[in-house]
Amino acid sequence: MKDLISLFFTFVRIGCITFGGGYAILPVIEKELIVRKGWITMEEAMDYYAIAQVTPGVIAVNTSTFIGYKRKGPAGGVAATLGFICPSLILITAAAGLLTNYAEIPLVARAFGGIRVAVGALIVDTVIKMMKGIFKDLKALAIFVIAFGLSAVLSASPVLVVSAAGLIGFLFNRPGKDKRAGSPEVNSNSVDTGSGDPS
Repeated sequence: MKDLISLFFTFVRIGCITFGGGYAILPVIEKELIVRKGWITMEEAMDYYAIAQVTPGVIAVNTSTFIGYKRKGPAGGVAATLGFICPSLILITAAAGLLTNYAEIPLVARAFGGIRVAVGALIVDTVIKMMKGIFKDLKALAIFVIAFGLSAVLSASPVLVVSAAGLIGFLFNRPGKDKRAGSPEVNSNSVDTGSGDPS
């Protein structure tokens, strides 16, 4: 129970400081969950984020659910999800009750303008750090180029981009390739013990 409470309040803190949509959660996850807590690795964070892109719902909430599930199973997924959405629910409810068009107030608009710029800088910094660990070989580079082309040039859906990248990764690294590659070596080292001359 103690771990679930810790998980809940960790994601409450993440929910309080995440501005700017799904991409904005990446730098927060890096600081809070990778560097500070050590709960996940950068590669795991990228995997969860990729899955969150192709599953129904809000990306940031889905990512929180996957991370919570990884930590403490279904109960952890629920705790992380509730923790992440609580600050937004409270803030939106309070703002709706006090101000009808608070976003149109010049002071608020200027504040959010600055927040968006800062969030953009944090996202770029996190993406650069993430990219350092993904270019392990030419296959990874090829997948990156294809995914970037689909997204930036053709404006393809993230679902299509992630699905295509997953399929390409599977074809590049399918288990059958390793088995077939190893079979000639086994055959060449085999010894026919029944063909010798007994005399």
